[in-house]
Amino acid sequence: MIELISADHCTSCDICVAVCPTSVFDAVPGCTPVIARQDDCQTCFLCEVYCPADALYVGPDAEKPDAAEVAWDAVETLRGSYRRAIGWTRDTRGLRAMDDTHVLLGRLK
Repeated sequence: MIELISADHCTSCDICVAVCPTSVFDAVPGCTPVIARQDDCQTCFLCEVYCPADALYVGPDAEKPDAAEVAWDAVETLRGSYRRAIGWTRDTRGLRAMDDTHVLLGRLK
């Protein structure tokens, strides 16, 4: 489940807002998006995968938020780890540019 958005790392690009299939985030003009509907998160990791700044942390539990309050410094080393695990690294940006899955998700809304 989505746990955190780092205001220090977020570029306010709103890609997470666009790719989320369940509209968990709300865009805030000129600011970091907010997690508005955390219970709707399906733990699909799309927001974390598409985030160009590794500013999100999605916890592995799809049923409930982390029981303990998650502090950003505790998950700092996990930023972008899912994206790297599936092969979306800085070296594969060209391949990511060809992936238009987010367009399909936008058509579902």
